[in-house]
Amino acid sequence: MRATMIHAPRDIRFETDVPDPVVSRPTDAIVRVTTACVCGSDLWPYRGENPTTEPHTIGHECIGVVEAVGSEVSTVKPGDFVIVPFDHCDNTCAHCRAGMQSACVNVGMTVSGQGELAKVNQADGSLVKVPGVGAAGPDAALVPSLMALSDVMPTGWHAAVAAGVREGGTAVVVGDGAVGLCGVIAASQMGAEKVVLMSRHESRQKLGTAFGATHLVAARGEEGEAAVMEITGGVGADAVLECVGTGQAMTTAFNVARPGSRVGFVGVPHGAEPPMRTMFSKNVGLAGGMAPVREYLPHLLDLVLAGTIDPGQVFDLRLPVDQVAEAYAAMDERRAIKALLDVS
Repeated sequence: MRATMIHAPRDIRFETDVPDPVVSRPTDAIVRVTTACVCGSDLWPYRGENPTTEPHTIGHECIGVVEAVGSEVSTVKPGDFVIVPFDHCDNTCAHCRAGMQSACVNVGMTVSGQGELAKVNQADGSLVKVPGVGAAGPDAALVPSLMALSDVMPTGWHAAVAAGVREGGTAVVVGDGAVGLCGVIAASQMGAEKVVLMSRHESRQKLGTAFGATHLVAARGEEGEAAVMEITGGVGADAVLECVGTGQAMTTAFNVARPGSRVGFVGVPHGAEPPMRTMFSKNVGLAGGMAPVREYLPHLLDLVLAGTIDPGQVFDLRLPVDQVAEAYAAMDERRAIKALLDVS
């Protein structure tokens, strides 16, 4: 098959002779990818923050048509159009039943999402069919928002859930990437009266406002924290969504959190450590981690199909998959929030 490979930092190649994934276990499925995208977390190996020891496929977000299934797969069949959660689960183990599918005892990950074929190792528990859509695919206008349901929208939603966003409360979103912007959608949907987006990029500020942000803070560090405290009347936020993963973002999140609140973190940690002394003195909790996509996916799909949310707007660059190297460069250089890739 054709697929995206990473060879070294800033060395992304779209290659034509990558081995096809195959059904090797009865719970497997192969999905023919129609649409993929580049994730902010893909930029860590691209930048060399996560070392690449040898060339391998990359990409974990995709949607497409089921191509083949194992003998035990019963909920999807070839020809079904599906959303592929980036983290696979059986959806039956004790952790899944508790709503933590990202810690499933049979957890798996999509590893060739920016290619023509992707393997799902727990098809029944993971794949979600889009109702009324067959092998021909959905309406073109719906594609970006369906694509967002593979990772970025459930991850933003998880940040809001972990932070304990409540109706009538104040939520602060630290980070204006695609996940942070989807966190704004989540906080707004959950009824937060004030949704503060910390962003210094005009295009992202506009999108955040369209998604439901009531306040924007462009400053960083102590100046940004002071601005948030002013907005909250000196009290701090009832819920903070940390959507970056750096030390500065974590520090800011805890400094703007009111006593007794929670920080929900979904940014992949890079040089970030929880400030235990602050947590102790302010009684501020920390929750979150890798999003259990399958837990939120049915509800979020309903919201997308009803036109209630439109997370696909985070895709501000669309390219054919053979131009994937430019997609990475554009996101790395902040010329794009998130890049959509047309595969077939």
